[in-house]
Amino acid sequence: MDKAPEDKELGPKTNPFSAIPIEIIVSVGRARPLIKELVTMSENSVLVLDKRIEDPVELYIGDRLIAKGKLEEILDENSKQLAVRLTEISDLKDEL
Repeated sequence: MDKAPEDKELGPKTNPFSAIPIEIIVSVGRARPLIKELVTMSENSVLVLDKRIEDPVELYIGDRLIAKGKLEEILDENSKQLAVRLTEISDLKDEL
């Protein structure tokens, strides 16, 4: 069988799927309103979450928790961008 050509960026032993982008979900908290409360919500209603602003956020790929972090604000040239500083990371090398 012919060997696959070596990708100079990835190297010879890198997973061929490692260059595919994935979506990471950042969970800041959960809310459990009653249905009667939910249906009466309108613009400017406030949904209270089960976490405080300083609590860590959780990062998921699908339903798998991959990391925890802290929300931060990054100042760009023209705008502010929301970001996450990672504080805990799961070992995913053999799982992805």
